Amino acid sequence: MTVQINYKANFVKKYSQNLVLFVDDKINISPLKKQISKGEYTYISDLLYIKDKKKEILTYDISSKRKVILVVIKKKLTASEFESLGAKFYEHFKDSKQLNFTIDTDTNLSLIKNFIAYFLHGLRLKSYKFEKYKSKKEKKIISINLIGKNKPNQIDQVKFKAIEEGAFFARDLVSEPGNVLHPDEYAKRIIKLKKLGLKIKVYDEKKCKKLGMNALLGVGQGSIRGSYLVTMEWNGAKNNSRPLAFVGKGVCFDTGGYSLKPAKFMEDMTYDMAGSATVVGLMKNLALRKAKVNAVGVVGLVENMVSGNAQRPGDIVKSYSGQTIEILNTDAEGRLVLADALTFTEKKYKPKFIIDLATLTGAIIVSLGSEYAGLFSNDDKLSKQLLETGEKVEEKLWRMPLHKNFDKLINSKNADMQNINYVGGAGSTTAAQFLQRFILNKTPWAHLDIAGMAFSKYGGALNSGGATSYGVRLLNKLIEDYYE
Repeated sequence: MTVQINYKANFVKKYSQNLVLFVDDKINISPLKKQISKGEYTYISDLLYIKDKKKEILTYDISSKRKVILVVIKKKLTASEFESLGAKFYEHFKDSKQLNFTIDTDTNLSLIKNFIAYFLHGLRLKSYKFEKYKSKKEKKIISINLIGKNKPNQIDQVKFKAIEEGAFFARDLVSEPGNVLHPDEYAKRIIKLKKLGLKIKVYDEKKCKKLGMNALLGVGQGSIRGSYLVTMEWNGAKNNSRPLAFVGKGVCFDTGGYSLKPAKFMEDMTYDMAGSATVVGLMKNLALRKAKVNAVGVVGLVENMVSGNAQRPGDIVKSYSGQTIEILNTDAEGRLVLADALTFTEKKYKPKFIIDLATLTGAIIVSLGSEYAGLFSNDDKLSKQLLETGEKVEEKLWRMPLHKNFDKLINSKNADMQNINYVGGAGSTTAAQFLQRFILNKTPWAHLDIAGMAFSKYGGALNSGGATSYGVRLLNKLIEDYYE
């Protein structure tokens, strides 16, 4: 559904649209006097005594084509709560026949600065749908006119639009089927972001082989598609400060390789590249809003398929770091892609920190469900910043343990390490412990296991089901609050 917002409306013709007003729990509607007739005002005043005041959104029909809508603010709301309120507004009216609204931003309430910007941001995020392959697409348009003094300024409009475009781009990528968004096509779509000012470099199989990225290449060798490492640089700081680095797992489709996944739900493995989509969406957002920071995004793009040339259980590969890995399970492939990407990022860019994102383990879903992403880190300061930011934007994280005692579970008799713990238990932690071995120079690092957060069957506060773009808003806010 398309959402159109007119920020420049100074007034709207009376009786022409649904009127929206923000009120407190006492429901003082006196500001309505300037917008509706005396008779309509009396009518609504009388109805207030019999309407369920426990609801957040109260609707009064004053004609067959016009409503008065009261959005009830019962307490001091945070920014994320205003976003959720905007999403609830969308849910409330998405099936309505009358989708023209005038929002009066003037209010006597003591609300946070830019409350209307957050409200509209939540509404738009919730309105996203992936209908590219539907023969009959929904053509509904929600038209919103803003009047009053609290309209978002130009800076806020650019900022929120950039976040939305970054998030929607990430959702689009995750939603594409595997026959369309294979690594070759994915790399092409990233290249198109050059027009926004991003410096992009694609390392194809030949270049990756020359660099010694055999862990990444091993995952993709069973596919007829190429395997790639793609870097995206944004230089928005005035100085030459070290960049912030974001690394994403981009397994465009994951059959599990010879350690084949069960057929049931394998179709969902198109979203095994959601970590990379978050990184790409974040970089697009930073470029659109011209963020005053130096940042680099690195994604490893592969397809894990079964063929006569596919990697076998028992194979041993030498990673970009020089460390050797015994492949005991070809379905533990994401950590192999990230291993080379992490060492490459640290060595080439010498960043202030590295944050990687991946739909890495089913074990994290067993631990945290779809409420929290797992956070593993070698740095308390970075962890604290991420945890606090996650609470602010309702993209929550829960810190999980790392400890040298877990290393014995991934040590190999035949190589430096093995890619899976066959003893059992601590599946997410041993995966993170594995990744930590590829941070060679003690760079502050955090690993976000987003397997339970990247895709939602039932929808969340700010999405209507499907790809969630988890991490785009989280990392953007982290940069805004601590690094710009």
